[in-house]
Amino acid sequence: MDITAISKDTTLCISLSGRPSNLGTRFHNHLYAELGLDFLYKAFTTTDLPAAVAGIRALGIRGCGVSMPFKEDVIALVDSMDDSALAITSVNTIVNTDGHLRAYNTDYVAVVSLLRDHGVDRGSTFAVLGSGGMARAVVAALRDSGFSEGVVVARNEATGRPLAEEYGYPWRPEVGSARPALVINATPVGMAGGPASGDLPVEAAVVDAAGTVFEVVAMPIETPLVRRARANGSMVITGAEVQALQATEQFVLYTGIRPTDEQLARAAEFSRAG
Repeated sequence: MDITAISKDTTLCISLSGRPSNLGTRFHNHLYAELGLDFLYKAFTTTDLPAAVAGIRALGIRGCGVSMPFKEDVIALVDSMDDSALAITSVNTIVNTDGHLRAYNTDYVAVVSLLRDHGVDRGSTFAVLGSGGMARAVVAALRDSGFSEGVVVARNEATGRPLAEEYGYPWRPEVGSARPALVINATPVGMAGGPASGDLPVEAAVVDAAGTVFEVVAMPIETPLVRRARANGSMVITGAEVQALQATEQFVLYTGIRPTDEQLARAAEFSRAG
């Protein structure tokens, strides 16, 4: 990026995450440069979410990507909710229009698309690991895609049981003896920089028995879960794929421009190379 082109008129977009990465930053900035847009994207974390969101409004920041652990807590801080966020009570995108903050969820769209495009059998038994905002997007996408035989696995009963019951699935604190055909990790386990970065989110035997493994963690691309599933010959859907699809929809919301498939492919490749 030519930093001499940055001026007082440059439009700023940001992300807020517990553990920021360069994936979104490289993806968005690559497209801004390729399309000649006077935009800049920067990743942040925060220990004061209300102040950070107030800063989006006060400073005229155009858009904000929202990642774990802020996807639900941010709801009380925005002005309105798009149907995509309202339907699953989870936010991953904020768009600022003249000081009005509107919340969206593009994670849901990405998960639905990936389940369809990878041809995952809707008759598969599944286990969703986690009960946070990303897990909510995943569970809603599974239900709306016609998956009926599954379970939400979360140690926290206070969040896991209500999430499962809301979408018509059972809850369990652990997978136990079950061996679902589809395992979806919607927890931070395996995330770079986290306390469990080298761990599997579930027992190895469960991973080994799954025909399809869907990893939501995007950094690193090759998490312990992805590496083990690939070694077993399972079909793997990566967090990088989720990130690229949801970031595309964010890009459109921020700029009003939909890049071509070729431009998106180049941006996704560039984001993964950093």
